[in-house]
Amino acid sequence: MVKLGLSLPQFSHFSPGPDVVAAARAIEEIGYDSLWVFERVLVPEDQSGPHGLYNVPGLPWPDVYRGVSDALITLTVAAAVTERIELATGVLVVPLHLPMRLARELATLDAASGGRLTAGLGVGWSPDEFAAAAPVPLSERGRALDEFLDIAAAVWGPNPVSYATSRYEVTTADVGPKPAHRIPILLGAGPASQRALKRVVDRADGWVATGVTPEQVAATLGRLREAAERAGRETPISCTVQISVLSLTAQSLEPRQPLAASMSQLVDDVAAFAEAGADHVYLTLPAAARDVKDLIDRAAELHGAVRTAGI
Repeated sequence: MVKLGLSLPQFSHFSPGPDVVAAARAIEEIGYDSLWVFERVLVPEDQSGPHGLYNVPGLPWPDVYRGVSDALITLTVAAAVTERIELATGVLVVPLHLPMRLARELATLDAASGGRLTAGLGVGWSPDEFAAAAPVPLSERGRALDEFLDIAAAVWGPNPVSYATSRYEVTTADVGPKPAHRIPILLGAGPASQRALKRVVDRADGWVATGVTPEQVAATLGRLREAAERAGRETPISCTVQISVLSLTAQSLEPRQPLAASMSQLVDDVAAFAEAGADHVYLTLPAAARDVKDLIDRAAELHGAVRTAGI
């Protein structure tokens, strides 16, 4: 069966404390495999030109992106009140962080949770977020991700730690705590981004995909596996798919409009992505829920329907 996950309630109509605690406990009890968080720093009022969502001129940002709670703090709250469920980021915008600090935060969270963390990472796209928070310019975001991966490998490895990049250097030093297990790395990449897909093959355990169709997943996985074979890679590339949903409303149009679906359509979507080769699927159900009780009720309904369908 495909692994099934849900996003945690990070939006402004949820409480960052009690609602995250209630949701995390309930989602684990229902039987989900994973809990996910994402990173959003701000929502610009000017959404023209490159300031639009995903740099699409004039494409509006969803209102639920206003007031998103911090990803790692939210995941830490969930870690403290759960025991079994996997904890994952989908995704952290690495260039918005100082690399040594982020590596230590992830290591600490993994150690605190008993080795349940998966790090889904990306390079980001918002010029407004980079202007507000990033230690590097938007044009250097790919280089910043590579730099982080180098630093994290050193920080998470045995002491003494040493590394040198164009910006940072440690000669020899003890750095801790160490992760409780080898933290899996998932990298975001669009199906058309050859550079990002090559980074998945060269540097990651798996690919985390969003805004894709099952057909794109199947085709991209084929290319990733061919590239991995040419590179002599021995470990398989995993595939995690995010199903984004902002409204639990049935769609009768074909092709369906994005971000809206009925519960039965979501079950069909999970099945289609599993058939395409995804081994892990998670859904942004909190964005479509009225409150935490509604989220828990919908989560139970969805989990039951997916597993009853044998997916």
